[in-house]
Amino acid sequence: MGIMTKKLDKEQAAIIGAYTGVCCGNFSDIHELAERELGRPIFTHEFATEELTEQLREKIKPLFISICYME
Repeated sequence: MGIMTKKLDKEQAAIIGAYTGVCCGNFSDIHELAERELGRPIFTHEFATEELTEQLREKIKPLFISICYME
């Protein structure tokens, strides 16, 4: 018998993608989350910059931690 898993919801997938850089949902959801959290429009090419990656990880970290499993 395999492991039963639950799928991430849209917001959770966007948070994981924004924090880790691993896309596990739609990129458009990550883009929307990034703009909402950073409070500004973001051009798609900015996602390839270290500057945006660092800003986003810092801003998203509390959201990422809030969805992590804790016993």
